[in-house]
Amino acid sequence: MRAMVLRHAREKLVAEALPDPTPGPGQILIRVHACGVCRTDLHVFEGDLAHSKLPLVPGHEIVGHVAALGPGVERFPLGARVGVPWLGYTCGTCAWCRAGQENLCPNARFTGYQIDGGYAECCVADARYCFPLPEGYTDQEAAPLLCAGLIGYRALRMAGPGKRLGLYGFGAAAHIIAQVAVWQGRTVFAFTKPGDKAGQDFARSLGAAWAGGSDEAPPEKLDAALIFAPVGNLVPAALAASAPGAVIVCAGIHMSDIPSFPYALLWEERILRSVANLTRKDAEEFLALVPKVPVRTETVPYPLAAANDALADLAAGRIEGAAVLTIS
Repeated sequence: MRAMVLRHAREKLVAEALPDPTPGPGQILIRVHACGVCRTDLHVFEGDLAHSKLPLVPGHEIVGHVAALGPGVERFPLGARVGVPWLGYTCGTCAWCRAGQENLCPNARFTGYQIDGGYAECCVADARYCFPLPEGYTDQEAAPLLCAGLIGYRALRMAGPGKRLGLYGFGAAAHIIAQVAVWQGRTVFAFTKPGDKAGQDFARSLGAAWAGGSDEAPPEKLDAALIFAPVGNLVPAALAASAPGAVIVCAGIHMSDIPSFPYALLWEERILRSVANLTRKDAEEFLALVPKVPVRTETVPYPLAAANDALADLAAGRIEGAAVLTIS
């Protein structure tokens, strides 16, 4: 199979021909048709996340069809279209797994990080952590749902029912979750890089009531805010823009250091929290919700061989919506 391989952090991915993987017990072999390019892929590429498997095939927003079943797999028939997300394995026996918090499992392993992912023509995945995808979405359109959508949805749930919602960083996740929030009856305030008029227009086209730079104050105090941009400076900014009792959710797996800020910004029972990974319940709920909204994903396609270009464009902020590798 053709694959794009990360051999060393901060070095370009290398196109290689690798043996097709063989599914083991509980696994399925997937012929990959599309794989989203996520900001977490960029963090893995840049070495921001420690303990990455190297060499590694990145990619954890995988859409494809089941090509072979490993021993014991009965969940999917051959030919079924499935999606593979970031969470690729948990032990099922630790205290967190037993409590329904498998996203915090200390033995968890992650697709495109510790398990070879979807920047390739084939991959294997644990069938327990694969999901049927909603009809009406092409493979390319479905790919961003599997991380940008899922992590965004978990962050939205963790933010509580607040009506005035701020989204800091209007990229792949925010452009999906803005649509869900508007459908839920919330008022969305979008924060982009200062001066990003195109991004602000994009946010308004998806239902944002207001869009401005992250250095601006919204016209109303926020009941909740989701921070998707990996910029620690946005935490005190979001707190300053929030109402008493507001919930601020840091939704990324990596963020630059949060600067010190006066206690007054946190006082009045504001809550600052993070979101880690996802659960299978999140995936089942969100993928059932997607066609009801309906969510529309904006994607920019790249061929598999152009994976380095996609990562560079993502790093430079040149992508509106989500980048997706298309694999024949």
